[in-house]
Amino acid sequence: MSTHTTGSTDRVPEVLDAATATQDQIDQEIAAAHAQASGTGDQPELAFAPYRSSLLRHPTKDLHHADPETVELVAPVFGQGEVDPLEADLTIQHGGEPIGERILVTGRVLDGDGRPVRRQLVEIWQANAAGRYVHKRDQHPAPVDLNFTGVGRCLTDDDGWYRFTTIKPGPYPWKNHRNAWRPAHIHFSMFGTDFTQRMVTQMYFPGDPLFGLDPIYQSIPDQQARDRLVARYEHDLSEHEWLLGYRWDVVLTGAHRTPMEEEHGG
Repeated sequence: MSTHTTGSTDRVPEVLDAATATQDQIDQEIAAAHAQASGTGDQPELAFAPYRSSLLRHPTKDLHHADPETVELVAPVFGQGEVDPLEADLTIQHGGEPIGERILVTGRVLDGDGRPVRRQLVEIWQANAAGRYVHKRDQHPAPVDLNFTGVGRCLTDDDGWYRFTTIKPGPYPWKNHRNAWRPAHIHFSMFGTDFTQRMVTQMYFPGDPLFGLDPIYQSIPDQQARDRLVARYEHDLSEHEWLLGYRWDVVLTGAHRTPMEEEHGG
């Protein structure tokens, strides 16, 4: 299909499938989509043509409204007793040291008024240093690290802080188009006081050269909102001869809330 930019006679490049689309064509589609959006949206576009699978996987019908109290009767229950502090260190979950750059990722979970969200369940999952997930559908030719599963969780403290020790993930190829690569990222999931308050998003690393080429990152029209997905390096968090430290705060509500995934992975 093809469309036109508002107020312009320039044709947006035809949307091609993953087998034929090139990075240049994807870049043109991203630029055209941003021109139409005017850079005002702070959440990912549901149907973002350069991100191919969003056209098939985003909701097209009204959601079914559920009674929150009824949902809570069958939803998982997460309490402080069920989350072991050791689960927040992804480097000690197996018999040996995982391969890669050891890092600390920490920050605060806040509401729109800057107040800490206490005892918040925070879960992460990620690829290993070679860009490989421990998943049967991830079969690209990168090594699996037997000492790294890539999954962790913790509870925020009374000031809203979370803290994970892990390995910096690598970029990896995906099938959106030819020579498509995802920037290095960590998936985050956060639960509020109820299971129905779950938020899923991604954290990126500063200075990644793939930002401008990635349709998932670029599906958020507003640059400032995209910037809120990028952690910052903080030298005071780094530990001598041990790891590098990154800080990434999450804002759950309000005008500066952290952009969240629209239930489509990547």
